[in-house]
Amino acid sequence: MRIVRALTGAFLTLALATAPAAADTTPSPTGDSPSGAPTSAGTSFRTATELAQAQPGTADASAGDYLYWSFPADSGQRPTVTATVELPEAHAAQTWQIDVYDGLRRRQACQYGAQTRTAAAGAASVELACTLRTVRAWSEPWANDPLPGTYYVRLTAPGLPTADLGLPVRTEVRVDARDIGGAAAVDGALSEPLVPGVGVTSAQDPEDDSTTTAAVLSAIEPEDGWASGRWSDRWVWTAIGGALAALAGVGGYALTRGSGRPPRP
Repeated sequence: MRIVRALTGAFLTLALATAPAAADTTPSPTGDSPSGAPTSAGTSFRTATELAQAQPGTADASAGDYLYWSFPADSGQRPTVTATVELPEAHAAQTWQIDVYDGLRRRQACQYGAQTRTAAAGAASVELACTLRTVRAWSEPWANDPLPGTYYVRLTAPGLPTADLGLPVRTEVRVDARDIGGAAAVDGALSEPLVPGVGVTSAQDPEDDSTTTAAVLSAIEPEDGWASGRWSDRWVWTAIGGALAALAGVGGYALTRGSGRPPRP
């Protein structure tokens, strides 16, 4: 009998110990939608919601809140941040603004786009956009150039009327990056020569000199003049211009100097 009671107590203890583990295996609600898009926003840089490029993020918030998202950007990319704010039916005129900061909390200027917009009273929504400069692979310490890393998006309504504080709003933010690529967009070096055809050889006929570098350079050289090294009428006109300039200088000096000092009495 004691053995049966001992076994019963052991089974009850084991069941109580495994019950919390079974409860932990049940799915818990998260801040993501079934499609994987975040449905919340942070309230500071530390709690910013992470977004992937070309991934929208939505959030239900109150007017007057500061909403933060973060996204990665690599060198050669030009990120574009777009935001749509759905406003309630009754509201006063509201000004919404979107700001982008780099990992050092430095505000990055928008190359173009409607960074700040004012929604008229009763407007259903307002759309914002900010296109950053091309992310550089390196930068000087004193420069404020965008560098590879994490960027932060802040969406808020500065100067909101007191009557509109706390009104429910729905926001959607999306980050799309265009791959500019090439050294010309990053460090100023030329990815292609300025003169078309220089340094290009023909794969069809290696003996054809029409596509070689020497042939292209000879084609763009002037036929006559100083660069040609041959005698031309430009030398004659240059000599005539120099002589006229010398005569003009002598005549001007004689006119301005006059007859010289007056004789002593």
